[in-house]
Amino acid sequence: MKFKHLSMTMAVLCVTAGASAATPKLGIVYDAGGKFDKSFNQSAFEGAERFKKETGIKYIEVQASSDTQAEQVMRGLARKKLDLIAAVGFSQTQAVQKVAQEFPNVRFVLIDSVAKGNNVNSILFKEEEGSYLVGVAAAMASKSKKIGFVGGMDIPLIRAFACGYNQGAKAVNPKIESMQNMVGTTAAAWNDPAKGGELARAQFDRGVDVVFAVAGGSGMGTLQMAKEKGKLGIGVDSNQNYLHPGNMLTSMVKRVDLAIYDSFKQVQNGTWKAGVTHRGLKEGGVDWVLDKDNRKVVTPAIEKRVLEAKTNIINGKIKVVDYRVAGSCPV
Repeated sequence: MKFKHLSMTMAVLCVTAGASAATPKLGIVYDAGGKFDKSFNQSAFEGAERFKKETGIKYIEVQASSDTQAEQVMRGLARKKLDLIAAVGFSQTQAVQKVAQEFPNVRFVLIDSVAKGNNVNSILFKEEEGSYLVGVAAAMASKSKKIGFVGGMDIPLIRAFACGYNQGAKAVNPKIESMQNMVGTTAAAWNDPAKGGELARAQFDRGVDVVFAVAGGSGMGTLQMAKEKGKLGIGVDSNQNYLHPGNMLTSMVKRVDLAIYDSFKQVQNGTWKAGVTHRGLKEGGVDWVLDKDNRKVVTPAIEKRVLEAKTNIINGKIKVVDYRVAGSCPV
């Protein structure tokens, strides 16, 4: 009986230890765009929420309104001895770099940039591949043969979107005209929908009839203007087709939600690894969207051409140039 009681006690201890190991302490830091930007940060939030809903494991969330504050809030989370802190956005690179060195036992995942450290996983997306697909769609849908691009902050990342977009469009029609504007050069560029709308209006006045908005909250103004002017908008990061059904050609989705969800799951099941991870079309990291909200504006011919391009990028027949690597755009 003693032996039986001892074995039962050990079994209980094992179960308790297992449960403890499977309940990681998690945190997420949103950038200046805020978690309800209907775009980049919101996608990250949705990934964290999916994990919480499936596992019952909660997480701590904070928003950094500036780069300086990002470091402060990240350090505050690290002091709580969290198992993983997810930093959403390239602007948090320096904060992750610094805090990760100070807290080697805390793991970090950084979205959209690279920070060094044995406790950091940097996740990069091949935005140029998804942007190529919506560029194909834009060129085919445009009647004026003039397409537009409104970016948020003028940085290499946003220029990579624009470059991929132009490559896809030019593959369809080498003579197509493309207009490009950026909202600004500071973090405020992500939260100025009025400016996003003004830039779109100026492009429409010059003949553009399809615009790709890659500007966070500012992009809401761009897409709203497309609706008001009876033009077509293209969403970004999250599926934004539902915002203006009938005026949304498609959305270039960047699966930040999956990156966050997968990172949380990896910590939970013990498979998390440091390093640099690349997610493109092949890895399901980027894509275009065809659903009930844009089905009427995407013709069978557009769908066929986009799917062909997607297949050829995945199998290597089409190589999309990454502006960040090349330093310039080939088209």
